[in-house]
Amino acid sequence: MQPLSPLTIGQHTVPYPVVQGGMGIRVSGANLAAAVANAGGIGVVSAVGLGMHSPHFDIEEKSPKKRQDQFFAANRLALIDELQQARTLSPNGVIGVNIMVAARDYETLVATAVDHGVNLIFSGAGLPLTLPELTAHRPEVALVPIISSARAAQVICKKWQRSFGRLPDAFVVENPQTAGGHLGAKAEDLDNPAIGSEAVIPELVSYLAESFETPIPVIAAGGICDRATLLQALGLGASGVQIGTRFIPTDECDADRRYKEFHLQAQPEDIVLVPSPVGLPGRALRNPFVDRVNAGEAPGAKDQCFANCLQVCKFRDSRETYCILRALDRACRGDVDNGLVFAGNSVGQAQRIMPVAEVMAELVGG
Repeated sequence: MQPLSPLTIGQHTVPYPVVQGGMGIRVSGANLAAAVANAGGIGVVSAVGLGMHSPHFDIEEKSPKKRQDQFFAANRLALIDELQQARTLSPNGVIGVNIMVAARDYETLVATAVDHGVNLIFSGAGLPLTLPELTAHRPEVALVPIISSARAAQVICKKWQRSFGRLPDAFVVENPQTAGGHLGAKAEDLDNPAIGSEAVIPELVSYLAESFETPIPVIAAGGICDRATLLQALGLGASGVQIGTRFIPTDECDADRRYKEFHLQAQPEDIVLVPSPVGLPGRALRNPFVDRVNAGEAPGAKDQCFANCLQVCKFRDSRETYCILRALDRACRGDVDNGLVFAGNSVGQAQRIMPVAEVMAELVGG
């Protein structure tokens, strides 16, 4: 079996071209990230809502202003905790953080991550046009935008070069047709072949090779779950792959065991699209919560917006849909009937909950 090439992003090289996807809330925390890093890939902590289920935050705080301030402070402290734990578990591994541009504490979380030993920052849910400015004092930290089109990459490269004199260290290209979680395309556009990996990855690889002397790796994301789909992505010109869903039914995944078992039992026919308060669809597993949302109900309509956490939120602004933080948090804690369980279209590949090292061995052929 032909061995896979190592993956280098910025100053950081790992034995295998595998990046673990950032999955919130607390689906990919320190335990999962460290396990993937120890197995030869890049482990990623999701910074989304980390403070919500932490000793630093009291969700029952009555004052909206105090609750909001406490939430953002808790996110910062919880991210520090998570990074310290990840580094304790994986002293020599390559650890990244996934931080959403759409988060209102985006700049704080970026500064916190780079000042507490993270090796890479993955940034999507918007274009991270100011990311180099926020990390200029830590040039060793690799910066990796998450995009869905070659055009988005061109915008970022031109802006970063013009304003900061640098380029991204890599790009993650998420395929909206197969990826789990929030998707970078409208529901009516998901059948368009032009947004699939087969079109976007070769186009982006060609653009980067023709435009810049320094190699900029492309990481394929969405629907990658085994060695065959990994090799298929590499065959399109990608230097590596990002995998999320396949790492959920593992011993080290930070979610509740009931969450892992729900994924383990799911089949491809259980995957549905669900509207999100951020305005774009998400790909998730069908459950009573999703059924209610897709029937036009607003589960948790009596809930308050307790954190004002996103730049754009239909739940906060017009009471539409649901509180995304509460929905993801409930699911991660094990309430898979009344929470939102994101998943990519590769669900159903795992036969049992197993150690991350075994999953990696299957992926890389070792």
